[in-house]
Amino acid sequence: MNYFLTYTVYVLILSVLMGISTWKLFKKMGHNPLFAFIPFYNYFIILKETKHPKWWAILSYLPIVGPIMMSVFHLYLMKKFGKTLVQHQLLTVILPFIYMASVNYSKDVELEDESTNDLFLNDEEKNAKKKDTFIGSITFAVVFATIIHVFVTQPFGIPTGSMERTLLVGDFLFVNKWSYGYRLPMRPVAIPFLQGTITDTGEKGNPKDDPKSYIDGIKLPYERIFQFKKPKKNDVVVFNYPQDSVHTAIDRKDPYVKRCVAVAGDTFEMRGGRLFVNGKPETVLGDQEVQHAYMVEASSQIDIPELYNRMGFLPVIEKPLKNGGFEYRFQGLTNAAVKEIKEIPQVISINEEILPKDFAMIQYKLNADKTEYTKSIDTTQSIFPVNKAWNPDWYGPLRLPKKGDVVTINEETLPEYQWIISEYEHNSLEKKNGKIFINGKETNQYTIKQDYYMMVGDNRDASLDARFFGFVPEENIVGKPMFTWMSIEGAFKDSSSSYQANGWKIRWERMFKATNTGEANKTSYWWIAAMILILFFGWEYFVKLFTKGKTKEE
Repeated sequence: MNYFLTYTVYVLILSVLMGISTWKLFKKMGHNPLFAFIPFYNYFIILKETKHPKWWAILSYLPIVGPIMMSVFHLYLMKKFGKTLVQHQLLTVILPFIYMASVNYSKDVELEDESTNDLFLNDEEKNAKKKDTFIGSITFAVVFATIIHVFVTQPFGIPTGSMERTLLVGDFLFVNKWSYGYRLPMRPVAIPFLQGTITDTGEKGNPKDDPKSYIDGIKLPYERIFQFKKPKKNDVVVFNYPQDSVHTAIDRKDPYVKRCVAVAGDTFEMRGGRLFVNGKPETVLGDQEVQHAYMVEASSQIDIPELYNRMGFLPVIEKPLKNGGFEYRFQGLTNAAVKEIKEIPQVISINEEILPKDFAMIQYKLNADKTEYTKSIDTTQSIFPVNKAWNPDWYGPLRLPKKGDVVTINEETLPEYQWIISEYEHNSLEKKNGKIFINGKETNQYTIKQDYYMMVGDNRDASLDARFFGFVPEENIVGKPMFTWMSIEGAFKDSSSSYQANGWKIRWERMFKATNTGEANKTSYWWIAAMILILFFGWEYFVKLFTKGKTKEE
């Protein structure tokens, strides 16, 4: 209810501003000045007076879409009163209520005479009218695409190999935002189609300084509607990265895609690189392939490009040895790939890489000239929670918090729950003299307010997942991928590999296949997509052809 109450307040504020800045203009158009203050109806009148589809008025206060449509309606109104110059249009868009108020309270403003028939327009006026029609068509096309993007489905690309070989690097998906209930937008004023930032300064700049694609000051609380089901084990899920420190808005944090391996109330564990939930080994679906990291020593250089072409995705770091041989670290090899690499003549040894138990996470960093890589151990940041001597291969057991759980808070458990208390459930958290205070009160207990999930990549040894950033709150869930609409090999650079594929290659066999069926051989629905495209682009042609034929018969 907080969401809708806050939303209503925003609508009323905008309606008051609209009324104050346009009431005299409504009176000049022959309407009661009070109509300028009535939400939706004020824009309905503008559309009626300017001869545009009146149903567009329902779009005027929608999050993200609303600000675009309001600007369009304001332009229509100003044109009605002769404000058609470029500077007038810019002021209307940038300072809408201020500029419209200056026009509203001007003594000499009058309605434009629109009684002239199109037959009596000169060439310049006809061209201007065509231009307005064209711009209007483009604007509405952008608005329609924005509505689909914000309220129905969102495109999402796979830039890393964490979900190989279920989802490939270069797959482009459509995500169903209604899979687990629709999460209402939390930043209603934003640039369409952009996630968090307008531009990226890259490694040299501070990400917090990147220009945001939304106005952070205008915010709405978290709310999810029509939630008939929640994520379940084995679902592939898109969610916003929980520990993104750049964006305060949940729905503007970086989107990630992983498999939900454990839900609220489950106990998650990794034993020697193998995943267990509630003490039972994971269920491997038909579209998954078990894969692990391997160290390979060879007497001479292996033809990695040839292996890549034969096996597909192959993240690997290559290191020359002093004895003239080479050492390779493959991040994700299936059993079939291991068997094939063993048979390469120059391969001396191949061993699965499993970190020792009770040993902190190891990171590999290749030096500038790519001659050797070093192991760096980070006991404070590499694993969740920070006070456990766990690593990706030996992890847990860790119980996932469930809504209503009453958990004990002390020095030992605080690293596990501090993000939940302070960031995800928005409480103040302090430690003073060995005591813990939540919202100013000393306590040793906390009641969990929402469900939490464990999201882990299928390619376990090449995945930045919940083992590193911790629980994923329910409020961060975006939805479930529906199907792959495009797949391009080489579309993204793989930072985890010394080898990169040359050029782009479209994987036609992956296009328009469902992603969440769990089946090894998914059905392709390309023919449905082709029919939709034919109807979309050919509709106007068929209508004209039918109309022409009907006219001849008459």
